[in-house]
Order: sequence, then structure tokens, then C-alpha cells
Amino acid sequence: MAEPTNDKWLDISEHFMNVTNFPNCLGAIDGKHIRIIKPAHSGSQYYNYKHFFSMVLLAVCDSIYCFTTVDIGDYGKNNDSSMFKNSIFFKKLIINKKQLNIPDDSLLPGTSVPNLPYVIVGDEAFGLSQHIMRPYAGKNITIKKRVFNYRLSRARRLIECSFGILSNKWRIFHRPLNVSENFAEDIIKACVILHNFVRIRDENTLTFEDTLSYQGFTNMNGILDNIAGKTPTSIRDHFADYFMDVGQVPWQLDSIQK
Repeated sequence: MAEPTNDKWLDISEHFMNVTNFPNCLGAIDGKHIRIIKPAHSGSQYYNYKHFFSMVLLAVCDSIYCFTTVDIGDYGKNNDSSMFKNSIFFKKLIINKKQLNIPDDSLLPGTSVPNLPYVIVGDEAFGLSQHIMRPYAGKNITIKKRVFNYRLSRARRLIECSFGILSNKWRIFHRPLNVSENFAEDIIKACVILHNFVRIRDENTLTFEDTLSYQGFTNMNGILDNIAGKTPTSIRDHFADYFMDVGQVPWQLDSIQK
């Protein structure tokens, strides 16, 4: 699977914003356990926390449910965080993002400062970094943090939908794969490629559920004027500030009360 070009990433980010109202977002990331019959002499390597044997598909998706980056074949016993840190994508993202053609930092819509990096959204299993956004932890958190978590969760749902479409479309995943490890990887790769082909062909036949459009960006009221440095924590805080001001959507406060 070819890595997106710089222009393709920008196009993905624009469409992601149109669909989810999450700016500077290159996609959503998660892992899916693909059921397999226990390979010979594998011990408990493929036995996961859900109590079945699996091979893991780690993937990033765009706003039309296509997979843009995949890592296939990790042991089921590993969690999402360790799988991600072992992936080639992670090494490129953290060590040399230029290899991934990731665009330079840019302004969020309606703002004048600061330039923020392009990010990928994930759940609590993924570590916070300059290019990976995860929810704020804890139950007794501020409204601003709850709104951020809600907005991130909405954007992250696209990867869950992508996995759902994949498994429903290709019925071979409805039962454990009873093949060798290498053959199982090939099956998963083939299904991912076919999935993308079908998604591009049928792009307008499945839409993201929710009222997502929001018109009329205005200038920020100084919330993002002071930059404390682009640490992962400060980057997340800038996004959270944005969602409480120019980037807010009308229904977000009602949604976090549910």
C-alpha cells in the first residue's frame, strides 16, 4: 500500500474536517483482532485478552473509511500501544516524519496563531505525542476536556466503522482463519486492498451518522494567542481551547451531558 503524498494528506485532512469537524486530522487509528486457529508451536503468543487466538490488524483510516496505513501480523497477546510502537509507521512518525510526507504545521480554521501539527486520533491505548491525540484521562475533568474527548471520540469512530465495514463485507472474517501465519497475513492484506477499492467506488453510499456541518468560522478571541511550547500536552490543550471557541459545534455541550 503506497504511502500518501503530502498533497494527499492535505486532501485527507480537508475531508476529515468536513465530515467530523476535527481540523488538522490525518485519520483515526485502532487495532482489530482477526480470529485465527492457533498456529502450531505458537504457545500463547496469539492468545489475546478477549480469550481467543488472533492476529492483529493495526490501521489508520480516512473520512471515507479507506485504510491509508496498515500494519499486519502482530501477535494477539500484544496491546494496541505496544503494537503501534513496534510498527514501521510509528518509527517513521516519531523519528523521521518526512518519510511519511506529513504536511508542515498549519493554522486551525479561523485562527491566526499558533501553527499546530497534523495529528491522528486514537483511544486511551495510544500514547500522547506530537502527532497522536488521545483523550484526557479521568472522570472528574473540566467541561473543556470533556468536550475535547467528545470531539475526538466522534472523529475516532471512523476507524471503528471502517473495521465494521471490512468484517461485514468480507465474510471470511466471520470465522477463524485456519491457515498458516503467512497465508493469514496475505488474506488480510488482500481484503484491505479490496476494501479500499470498493470504498472508493462506492464513496457516496455510506455517510457518517450525525449532523456534522458547521458554518461561519470567526476570529479567535485570544484563547490561542499565548503559546506555551509545542509539547504533546500543550498541542492537545490548544485543540481543546479551539473546540470551546471558534471550533465549537452547536450540539457539543448537550452531547457531553448525555
